[in-house]
Amino acid sequence: MARRFRAPYSAEPYSSLATWARRLAVFAAVVAVMSIIVVRFGFLEVRPALTTFAGALACAVLAILLALAGFAAIWRSGARGLGRIAAALFIAVAVLAYPSYLALQYRQLPRIHDITTDPIDPPRFDVLARLRTGDDTNPAVYAGLYSAEQQRRAYPDIAPVRLDVPVRRAYDATLNFVTRRKWRIVDARSPQPPRREGHIEAVARTPVMGLREDIAIRVAPDGDGARIDIRSSSRHFDSDLGSNAARIAKLIADLNTVSDDNVAPAKAPPMPPAKAKK
Repeated sequence: MARRFRAPYSAEPYSSLATWARRLAVFAAVVAVMSIIVVRFGFLEVRPALTTFAGALACAVLAILLALAGFAAIWRSGARGLGRIAAALFIAVAVLAYPSYLALQYRQLPRIHDITTDPIDPPRFDVLARLRTGDDTNPAVYAGLYSAEQQRRAYPDIAPVRLDVPVRRAYDATLNFVTRRKWRIVDARSPQPPRREGHIEAVARTPVMGLREDIAIRVAPDGDGARIDIRSSSRHFDSDLGSNAARIAKLIADLNTVSDDNVAPAKAPPMPPAKAKK
């Protein structure tokens, strides 16, 4: 006699909207991470990579819309998929959180990219000027008085540092702070006769995307002490979202702690070896 089988329990199907919302959110997160890696390691030019990142943000927004539509469909039909909707919303919001903060900064802060303690005679880019000649890079020449006026309104505390120490000790202290911050030093000239000014050029990078921002520092005698002027300029885009001013303000705060008793001589950074001529 043939055996009879009971039909298996038929559960409600998953909502297709919930499934696609989660897939799109995961895709957005993967593309966002890949575009950040591409920018940080220089596999592509900055603007195409950031265009890809903008596409990832658009996918995250679409994932949120699909998740909301899926929630409405589940509410009406009783289908499964609330866990997938929750995962999609969590991932998409995580992808959009930091860019949303940057967008708010972009609206609130002035659209300037070149900050200096001396807008009349800013420290110059000598070595770094060769890296700022492409079509998608900002020029090495200072942005001008319009930028200086915007800076004065937004960052009134950015001012030259005056120390009651000899210029050589001020230079050593400045080089120490630059080295500690792990900025990539490309030029370091101590104040040796007959040149009485010290000059430092370095490259810093933004925390997430790793965009390059160039720094020039001038250490000059000021009576019996020294005056330090700092310039920090973004290599790309018309707005730095406050990163250059924050960098200079932190360095100013450190330099203001320097006295004649606590300055240790800094070791000059190793320069890249010269290429042998063929």
